[in-house]
Amino acid sequence: MDLVRIIAAIFLPPLGVFLQVGIGKDFWINILLTFFGYIPGIVHAIWVIAKK
Repeated sequence: MDLVRIIAAIFLPPLGVFLQVGIGKDFWINILLTFFGYIPGIVHAIWVIAKK
């Protein structure tokens, strides 16, 4: 299942975070990071997925 989340995080970072932790603090942080830059959103999403 982590592979699906990582693939989702590459194409749409908030989706990968949502699949891992739901709507919470990490999800909203990722929305902001993705808005300000696509790469920071991907890095944060992969970090959240790998952390948990």
